[in-house]
Amino acid sequence: QVQLVESGGGLVQSGGSLRLSCVASGRIFRRASMCWYRQAPGKQRDFVARIISAGVTSSADSVKGRFTISRDNAKNTVYLQMNSLKPEDTAVYYCNANVLGSTYWGRGTLVTVSS
Repeated sequence: QVQLVESGGGLVQSGGSLRLSCVASGRIFRRASMCWYRQAPGKQRDFVARIISAGVTSSADSVKGRFTISRDNAKNTVYLQMNSLKPEDTAVYYCNANVLGSTYWGRGTLVTVSS
């Protein structure tokens, strides 16, 4: 069983930055593929970024060049550095882990970007 706890959300002005963190319980974090998703009000949950156990990353076109995903295996933590935020980035951001054939989700952290 893996538990994920996100933090770092909040209210920021357009053009600002935030760093989200997701701490994972359990000893299998190093083997997990970690992702960030987001869900805006009234919309479906969308993929934002992924980092696999080897450290290779990928991200959605909408955030390329602005958001960076990283991980610290010693701290069982994955980060999402968000720069040049736009009002359309407003959403609940969810941490996701895929490991050993199972998928886990955090409860999310709200990011609000004001114009």
